Amino acid sequence: MHADNNKRAWVEKMIARDNCAQKMGVEVLDAQPGLLDLRMTVKAEHLNFLGWGHGGVTFAFADTAFGMSSNTYDKVSVGIDAHIVYLSGVKEGDVLEARSREVSRTRRKAVYRVDVVRPADDTDIVAFTGTVFVTDQDLADLGL
Repeated sequence: MHADNNKRAWVEKMIARDNCAQKMGVEVLDAQPGLLDLRMTVKAEHLNFLGWGHGGVTFAFADTAFGMSSNTYDKVSVGIDAHIVYLSGVKEGDVLEARSREVSRTRRKAVYRVDVVRPADDTDIVAFTGTVFVTDQDLADLGL
């Protein structure tokens, strides 16, 4: 897949305004309307008391992909529901990819599926689904 340069720049602008995504080291791999692929590397500050990747970090990574992919259109979309299933643990140094895909979209709601994987061994890490409410507010009003 090749990133839509306009959407990629748009998502990179979102990341630049998102302190959490910056602290996680999130990078854009691909960005198209309703589709987003991100990457991050698990660092020491992402580990829990057992030395494994913290579930909150993998949730935040999936949620970042969900939120940003739902905002690759002209209107502001806000999350109203999210579900996650943790499938495998991660360790420091693991490179993760979040692959967000739009499942359905109406004028007011959209549903997304996000798969977080460790591409080095093709391991599924997280399965995430989320629903957004599509507002009437233009993203341009927020400087995006």
